[in-house]
Amino acid sequence: MTHQDLLAIAQEFGNPVYVYDASIMEAQYKRLAKAFKGVKKVQFHYAVKALSNISVLKLLHSFGCGMDTVSIQEVQLALKAGVPASDIIFTPNGVSLEELEEAAALGVQINIDNLSILEQFGAKHPKTPVCVRINPHVMAGGNTNISVGHIDSKFGISIHQVPLLARIVENTGMHINGIHMHTGSDILDIDVFLYASEILFETAAKFSNLEFIDFGSGFKVPYKEGDIETNVNELGEKLTQRFNEFCETYGKELTLAFEPGKFLVSEAGKFLTKVNVIKQTTSTVFAQVDSGFNHLIRPMLYNAQHHIENVSNPQGKERFYSVVGYICETDTFANNRRISEITEGDILAFHNAGAYCFSMASNYNSRYRPAEVLWYKGAAHLIRKRETFDDLVANQLEITIS
Repeated sequence: MTHQDLLAIAQEFGNPVYVYDASIMEAQYKRLAKAFKGVKKVQFHYAVKALSNISVLKLLHSFGCGMDTVSIQEVQLALKAGVPASDIIFTPNGVSLEELEEAAALGVQINIDNLSILEQFGAKHPKTPVCVRINPHVMAGGNTNISVGHIDSKFGISIHQVPLLARIVENTGMHINGIHMHTGSDILDIDVFLYASEILFETAAKFSNLEFIDFGSGFKVPYKEGDIETNVNELGEKLTQRFNEFCETYGKELTLAFEPGKFLVSEAGKFLTKVNVIKQTTSTVFAQVDSGFNHLIRPMLYNAQHHIENVSNPQGKERFYSVVGYICETDTFANNRRISEITEGDILAFHNAGAYCFSMASNYNSRYRPAEVLWYKGAAHLIRKRETFDDLVANQLEITIS
């Protein structure tokens, strides 16, 4: 998409607006597939929580992606997008037995990450294949809010509890068909990830009827100039060799599974906002936009840095701005950032806005959530309408106040 394309989208669909480039999603999928081409059986389950629009799910499934879901609602979204139940894995955390049973009844692959529910589910449904999530007690990088493989994490069954896990499996007669781990959202050190993988292989060897090993995801993408990213080619080369060796020792060709989310959609997204006010104080020049952390919470929640570009004046002289929103509390997108000169009415584009952006949006301050647009085959397609006041009050019931 060119700057003119983005300006045309803002003009046609209003702002703020999320825009996703389908060709970038496809290119990212092909990068992953190429990196692991040496494995006979590979399955990528897209992490629906990253961006759950049905049109995006359909697009990714057309490339060959299955779906990784964490709620019964995400399971239903994937099914509505036309994804077969056999291509969906349900990997929740802390959900009820009833929700797991509901998902299992729909025919999706179940993943259980605690011994209590595992024992209950196994006792009631011993013939239903189950994957178990192991916590390797390895910190593989990323913000502490998204690092989930360390010893104090609520996620997964501790590797130190594997003997108890094995006893539950034996007592219930349940069928364990997969082993899973997820260390966190940003793999910074491939050797650390490979170390965690060895723990997973060691655990997998204790189960005789596996069909797949799921290594989670966490492929880091760059958010700013000079930012590091996961070297998927190096990871693919090293893990492929080790996985194939394990399969030979195990005596069976297993499926190598991953759950990429951010890697597939983050760089495909841009978030377009209009500058309402240029406000100069004694120390700072603020560019105040028609959005806030109600639409893009990552800078406030994760201290994430999104590159911000003035698409209305991309070649202008750079000046320093603090970009802030219109929410009635601090909602700073960028502090003292060099951006091409901004005037009121300009359109700013936030890069890397495809993952965990719209999906984490809210109606805080009773603001509407924005529209979503998919740039597909050279044209802009509206894939979610902007909310209206009717949407805000749709589920409210007024009572008589005397």
